Amino acid sequence: MAATSSISSSLSLNAKPNKPSKPFRFLRNHLLKPSFSPLPASLSTSSPSLHHTVSSSRNSNHPLALLADNDDYDEKPREECGVVGIYGDSEASRLCYLALHALQHRGQEGAGIVTVSKDKVLQTITGVGLVSEVFNESKLDQLPGDIAIGHVRYSTAGSSMLKNVQPFVAGYRFGSVGVAHNGNLVNYTKLRADLEENGSIFNTSSDTEVVLHLIAISKARPFFMRIVDACEKLQGAYSMVFVTEDKLVAVRDPHGFRPLVMGRRSNGAVVFASETCALDLIEATYEREVYPGEVLVVDKDGVKSQCLMPHPEPKQCIFEHIYFSLPNSIVFGRSVYESRYVFGEILATESGVDCDVVIAVPDSGVVAALGYAAKAGVAFQQGLIRSHYVGRTFIEPSQKIRDFGVKLKLSPVRGVLEGKRVVVVDDSIVRGTTSSKIVRLLREAGAKEVHMRIASPPIVASCYYGVDTPSSEELISNRMKVDEVRDYIGCDSLAFLSFETLKKHLGEDSKTFCYACFTGNYPVKPTEDKVKRGGGDFIDDGLVGGMNNIEGGWVR
Repeated sequence: MAATSSISSSLSLNAKPNKPSKPFRFLRNHLLKPSFSPLPASLSTSSPSLHHTVSSSRNSNHPLALLADNDDYDEKPREECGVVGIYGDSEASRLCYLALHALQHRGQEGAGIVTVSKDKVLQTITGVGLVSEVFNESKLDQLPGDIAIGHVRYSTAGSSMLKNVQPFVAGYRFGSVGVAHNGNLVNYTKLRADLEENGSIFNTSSDTEVVLHLIAISKARPFFMRIVDACEKLQGAYSMVFVTEDKLVAVRDPHGFRPLVMGRRSNGAVVFASETCALDLIEATYEREVYPGEVLVVDKDGVKSQCLMPHPEPKQCIFEHIYFSLPNSIVFGRSVYESRYVFGEILATESGVDCDVVIAVPDSGVVAALGYAAKAGVAFQQGLIRSHYVGRTFIEPSQKIRDFGVKLKLSPVRGVLEGKRVVVVDDSIVRGTTSSKIVRLLREAGAKEVHMRIASPPIVASCYYGVDTPSSEELISNRMKVDEVRDYIGCDSLAFLSFETLKKHLGEDSKTFCYACFTGNYPVKPTEDKVKRGGGDFIDDGLVGGMNNIEGGWVR
């Protein structure tokens, strides 16, 4: 790294850094312009420096596939995944395991950890299932070392599922590299086609593997410049952590679509994670975000900040504050809890209605419902109880029960609802089928009136930036006006958070967010006829999403 000291600012691993200043030194495109070349030996999963252990706790007959086929499960956009990186702690694998637990809400179908052993060998364990299903004490014992990266994702059922679980590890001519990726590349098919034309062989259907190939063919030195070189070719969303034999690297795309934060433990260990809730669990102090377009290199010399490329105006995903992130996280410099609480207050101010009780669709609608209730001066109560023990195995009755899937997850509280005028707050509506079933549950439990309030603007367009949404034709707000959606759902009134009021609340920061799902205006327009969606990730009106095949998920 000495060769790059002139463009690097170094921080001691044990020193407390001053508040960082934006922006960074630019690395111009003309510095590195390698051409594509065949890969006879550039990538190899059988490298002698690579020890690869694979674990799978499920097969293609995933029990959740039953839920997916059930019409009661209405898919919402789901965030792609969660990533973690740790440098400088002897318990790196166990800390990574705990941090992935904190990020479990970002991905529940696959998990993996890569560590660097004392003899500089990258060791990895990946598996299908929850973090606690993939890992145990004996497996964590197989992952020694003080550097680790981890990943959780919403993989999907099918025979090709396990090979797509990250982190990915590959050997190339300068050693081994592991990567965990949150996001989605909109030019993936072109990049892959170009690489295959020049001899590359792919083992997965994930766009993340393209990044490894681009690193392998790069002529740039040192290693972080290979990442810069590769990322200059990428279009779309990516927050990634890389690990080599002696380095941890974190990178975020120039628009900063997906979140990535940096923290530090009391022993000086540096931690990267998708959300601050992961830092909290492992007692790491939040320092700052990884800035859009930034490359952070951590090694024995400290933390060095590089600029990936001249970056345009940030376009951070607004849905992180509406749905994806946990309420106790700080995302894009803002408290998620406070954002959702204010969204509820705005709904009560602009779309208030006479009511006796305010309830939420758990869990994502709870904070907004609290804000609504406080502003309206009406009691908030738990009118719907969510079961947290459903989703792994169940037997569906042979005689179909109406709304079985929703009833399996949500139970109405008759004592709260009977004879009452009820406001029910949810974070969003996608297809609308689950919302209609929830309204029916409330009425069957005795609710006199049901008024739905949605703490986001109507979703009218698909996302290409690491969020898996239905096609635009399937989005109910793209096909119907608000009053038509109300009639379809069957509630007495329906109101969404105003888009203009949302931007007004965000103030000067409003221009730094991506609103493509609300407007159809894409900051980075897909350049291909079809683009792979976020890798099998869905959200489902607070319940359980669909399970498409991992080779599917293509949208025009």
